[in-house]
Amino acid sequence: MHQRESEGPLEISLVGDLTDNEGELTEKLLGVEPGGECTMYIDSPGGSPYCAVSLMTLIMMRGLRVTGIVTGECSSAALWPYAACSRRLVTPYSVLLFHPMKWQSEEHVGLAEAAEWARHFGHLEKEMDALLAELFGLPGAEMEKWINPGRYVSGREMADAGLAELVDLRKIKLFETNGSPRRRKRVAH
Repeated sequence: MHQRESEGPLEISLVGDLTDNEGELTEKLLGVEPGGECTMYIDSPGGSPYCAVSLMTLIMMRGLRVTGIVTGECSSAALWPYAACSRRLVTPYSVLLFHPMKWQSEEHVGLAEAAEWARHFGHLEKEMDALLAELFGLPGAEMEKWINPGRYVSGREMADAGLAELVDLRKIKLFETNGSPRRRKRVAH
């Protein structure tokens, strides 16, 4: 445990479909002590809304101080764990897709069960959209403009809206493995 402290906060990669990685992501979040810090690098198209709610709940219930960094895409269900981060970073090249929830079932269900699912889905969708707006600190009407009909939002737009910090990749110094600065080569376009 002391070795981890000297290395800095735990780093977690949230890459790919949330559903495919739920067990691993849950274990990694549980590996951060309550109230502790970690960094989460995100490049995900989303996945199960239930998985997203679970990850968001773990972050919030355990009081984790998560720095979320969108390294590529943070779309759909991946937005909820990102919104729960206490610090959010993006690059000008980050992309976030806000859209209405999409639910599907691969099971064969009867009409009564399908009707109940539709009722439940409609209720949950409204609650989750309101929570997402609250976590991001946006008025519900503003969030609605992004969600319906579905909008890709750039990292720069997120920063301009005050929802994330913009990291300019051109200002980050690159280092060789020996610690000395590496010269960047210009490529003719």
